[in-house]
Amino acid sequence: MPHSASAKKRLRQNIRSRDRNRATKSAIKSSIRKVLEAISQQDIPAAREHFRVVAKKADRAASASTIHRNKAARIKSRLSARILKAAQSSAG
Repeated sequence: MPHSASAKKRLRQNIRSRDRNRATKSAIKSSIRKVLEAISQQDIPAAREHFRVVAKKADRAASASTIHRNKAARIKSRLSARILKAAQSSAG
C-alpha cells in the first residue's frame, strides 16, 4: 500500500485508467465479435457496418494509447480482409 500522498493519488489514477482501458478494450473485442458473427452468417452489409464501428473504436483507442497504433492497424487489416474474402465467396 502507498504511504505518501502522491503515491496514494497515483494509485487512484492507475485504478481509474485501468478500468477505462479495460472497458475500451472490451468494447473493441465485442465489436470484433459482431463483425465475425455477421461474416459467418454471410451478412456482408451488416459486417461492413460493424467494421466501421470497430475501425473507429480501434483508432480512438490507439490515439489515446490504450492500444498500440500497429495493433489498431492490424485489427482493421485482418477484419477488412475477411470481409473482402466473404464478399467474393458469396458473390462468386
